[in-house]
Amino acid sequence: MLTDTLLQSAHGLADDIVALRRAIHREPELGLETPKTLAKVREALAGLPLTWREGPSCTGAIATLEGAGADQGEPRRVLLRGDMDALPMDEKTNLDFASTIPGRMHACGHDTHTAMLVGAAQLLCTQRDSFSGTVDFMFQPGEEGFHGARHMIDDGLLNPLPDAAFALHIIPNAPFNIIAGRAGPLMAAADEFTITVKGQGGHASMPHDCIDPVPGAAAIVSALQAMVTRRFNAASAVVVTVTKIHAGTAHNVIPDEVTLGGTMRTLSPEHRTKLHQLTEQTAADVARGYGLETSCEIKAGFPVTICDARAVQLGARVAGQLGGGAGWLDLPAPIMGAEDFSYVLEQVPGAMFFLGVAQQGSDWQNCCAIHSPRMMVDEKALPTGTAMLAGCALEFLAKGWD
Repeated sequence: MLTDTLLQSAHGLADDIVALRRAIHREPELGLETPKTLAKVREALAGLPLTWREGPSCTGAIATLEGAGADQGEPRRVLLRGDMDALPMDEKTNLDFASTIPGRMHACGHDTHTAMLVGAAQLLCTQRDSFSGTVDFMFQPGEEGFHGARHMIDDGLLNPLPDAAFALHIIPNAPFNIIAGRAGPLMAAADEFTITVKGQGGHASMPHDCIDPVPGAAAIVSALQAMVTRRFNAASAVVVTVTKIHAGTAHNVIPDEVTLGGTMRTLSPEHRTKLHQLTEQTAADVARGYGLETSCEIKAGFPVTICDARAVQLGARVAGQLGGGAGWLDLPAPIMGAEDFSYVLEQVPGAMFFLGVAQQGSDWQNCCAIHSPRMMVDEKALPTGTAMLAGCALEFLAKGWD
């Protein structure tokens, strides 16, 4: 039975967790190559009884801890994950430890995820004699669209596969210290589409001598919205958003083609496949009515993040036992953002949870969200995240899915 002593231990590491978070925040790195961040992680964990594995595709690393306690039946293996990469955007927080690199910012909280995972590793190392089994700490780059988790899986870094996997994501516009999750789809699959509408350009004063792609492209935009509402059950969360329209070079020239681009979000593999097919079909059918041709390219993004019900129940128990103001919230619906921890959850039963980090006592609903250049974190919540990760590992190693 976990008690608030686990959270007390995490609070004992608070200064180190915050210092590491700020050091990572000052020097954000992008994509699959985060060597400075990984170096900070390895320095913070130097001297601990961990073994390390790295692969050729990215700077991802797995640190492994073997429990030294008495065996409790068949040994179990659990994975805890933290992501390390930042976003390509300028920071506008005016913090003392703001990004020192123009055009880069930890605006999604990966600096906190990494620091909390380091804290969990430190905490579990001190309790090594109290448990049996294995803990893998997954330090992953390339979450922001670079498929870092998939690269680490392809590199074999998750072999042998753990029996369970857990991750934590901060939410800056959610109540301080609250931990939230849900069974089933938690976050959406995210795919990118590009539709090219092909006509025949000419002088804008003589459209009758052209095959103008602009009206057809506009009709496709409207048709895609109608397609979602008429071809999918209204209770199903399906999103198609056109975010880019490119056409033309001058006010008196009808272009040869128009390019439409945007995002597609779904919450099941079946709807994902259906949406891909219908998007291409709808664009082609509408274009044909205007005498136009189309081509449709769909770039697959992250899969649906699906949380195992047993893992969510375990997380809820841990959150309820931590004390110290932490609490559990059942999310009523999925979030339509995407997350590449989904690749891990395709291989291993587990769950991702959210940690509220709005300023304690603030109007959390009006706080800046993730991916905002003004996103802020109340660092007093970070020990809760550390204790939550460590607690999930200890609970699973001790009891499995019981």
